[in-house]
Amino acid sequence: MNLWETMTGSDLTRDWKAFEARAEVLPAEYREAWEKIKGHLFPYGDLSGRNLMPILDGALGLLEETAAEGQGIHDVLGDDIAGFCAALAGGEGARSYRDRWREQLNRNVARKLARLGG
Repeated sequence: MNLWETMTGSDLTRDWKAFEARAEVLPAEYREAWEKIKGHLFPYGDLSGRNLMPILDGALGLLEETAAEGQGIHDVLGDDIAGFCAALAGGEGARSYRDRWREQLNRNVARKLARLGG
C-alpha cells in the first residue's frame, strides 16, 4: 500500500468491492448473515474502518468455508450474531467509536474546567 492509497482510501474501496463480490456468490442465508455482521461490526471501527478489514476478511472467509461444506448458518453463527461480532471485535465490552469519542470529550471538558477553576 502506498501513501496515495492510504490518503484517498482507494485501497479500502478496492478491498470492500472484493468482499462484496465474494459475498455475492454465497447462498441467500449467508448473504443475510454477512449484512448483519457488517452492521454489527461497524461500531467497532475507527474513523476509516481500516482496523475492521482483517476482521471482515476472516468473517467472510468463515462464511465461505462453511457454505462450501454445506453447513447451515445457524450451525455456524447461532442466533446471536451481535455476540459473535462483539467477540470478533475483542469481546464483550470492546470499545466502540462512541466510547472513544466520549472519553475524548470528557478529557477535553475536564481540561477546560481545570483551566477555568484555577
